[in-house]
Amino acid sequence: MAVELKRIDTEQRNPRTAQIDTLSTLDMVTLINSEDHNCAEAVKAVLPQVAESIDIIYEKIKAGGRLFYCGAGTSGRLGVLDAAECPPTYGVDYGLVVGLIAGGAPAFLKAVEGAEDSRDLGKQDLMDHDFSANDALVGIAASGRTPYVIGAMDYARSLGAPVMALVCCRDSEMSRHADITMAPVPGPEVVTGSSRMKSGTCQKLVLNLLSTCVMIKLGKVYGNLMVDVKASNEKLVHRAVSIVCTVTGESEDVARATLEKCDFHCKTAIVMLLLGLEAEAARAALDQCEGRISLVLQRFGGK
Repeated sequence: MAVELKRIDTEQRNPRTAQIDTLSTLDMVTLINSEDHNCAEAVKAVLPQVAESIDIIYEKIKAGGRLFYCGAGTSGRLGVLDAAECPPTYGVDYGLVVGLIAGGAPAFLKAVEGAEDSRDLGKQDLMDHDFSANDALVGIAASGRTPYVIGAMDYARSLGAPVMALVCCRDSEMSRHADITMAPVPGPEVVTGSSRMKSGTCQKLVLNLLSTCVMIKLGKVYGNLMVDVKASNEKLVHRAVSIVCTVTGESEDVARATLEKCDFHCKTAIVMLLLGLEAEAARAALDQCEGRISLVLQRFGGK
């Protein structure tokens, strides 16, 4: 086991930080920040694989499927975080993007010892969510070797579902169980083996790309505005009003009054104002155009 770990990129010792414990606080954070600069370049190197994954996930969701993330420890938490943020940001149903972490919900806050070592547990967690060939799976593990994730990946592939790996090392075990591998490699961690640092940052950057671009392709964004945001608190109510004002040029009073007529659904309010429609007609127009404002305006003509 020790020999195997020494071969993994995330377990290498970083010569640039070998004396970090002797540095001043400012020099310490400066050094860590300089190492973090490697993350964006590492992700840049795998953008073709990320784009290919996005297209596959989009087609599955468009056809009625779901996106699953599966990981352990930091990797699992990052997947759960990305999944949890999709409904309030893009107005999708909870359950469209699912984050699975070894050990279940309690493991998000406190490590569940041994959970990540079971391949059967990864398979069982997918079975418990009725995972099928209609869905897509992204297995996440910095080291690229977590049994829990590999078990889930093998089960998903056995059903014929597309499987992607998000790892932070070259030639990983997980890559041999995936259809597509996204492997940003940012180099050895500042603190040896602490993959919550640069590796975690790379994973977060890739997950941001996956979910954001899929949602854009699904019509959840108009221009660069989150027009399917759920106005579930006062801040998001103000954001909804601001979005409608920005797109339509109307006053805040008009935007808010229109939003009140359509349950504070930004896209509906925008179409109502731009096309002079009532809420029901605006919803129908959006339904005919896959929820895309741009297609509604092309088909029915804007101001």
